[in-house]
Amino acid sequence: MLETAGELYRRYGYHGTGLNQILDESGAPRGSLYFHFPGGKQELAVSAIGASGREIGRGIEQVLRSTDDVGDAVRQIVAFLAADLSDSGWARGCPVGSVAMDAALTSEPVRIACGEIFAEWAGAVEHRLVETGRDAAEARELALLVISAIEGALLIARAQRDAEPLRAAGSRLRALLGTSKTTTASERRPETKEPE
Repeated sequence: MLETAGELYRRYGYHGTGLNQILDESGAPRGSLYFHFPGGKQELAVSAIGASGREIGRGIEQVLRSTDDVGDAVRQIVAFLAADLSDSGWARGCPVGSVAMDAALTSEPVRIACGEIFAEWAGAVEHRLVETGRDAAEARELALLVISAIEGALLIARAQRDAEPLRAAGSRLRALLGTSKTTTASERRPETKEPE
């Protein structure tokens, strides 16, 4: 049920996905829904967001650990998302972003679940940036920018049925993050030649 719900949320959002649809596509018996999720649709959504969000988070961490170039790792993540969206006929958005856009004002538990996953993703990027030499405050801001840019690019790419927003985000983020740690003022000063 959780896997099916996560997939359906990617395609149709929270309000566009009904419990009957989840049960039909998962093949789960109706009684099992309220046995495992007595809170109904809202409780199921919170669990599905957590499951799919953490699965994506593990993928993000794996790619970030695969290279010391955080910018290139982010570019790889964006390229994967662009291919996945295109291959699905522009149907598979972000399971967390789709639900957050749809239910943040109508369900506080769902809003909180989405916020927690976004924070976990940003935390993974932030941690890796700190490991590779960025200042902690800068790493936090950059990590929030990365997640915000990717989520926004996914939304625009899906609406336009064109991966260009994702390619642009990946390219710019790679350029921004691929640089070394912040240089100090003394490191930025141009060299002066001794008078002859």
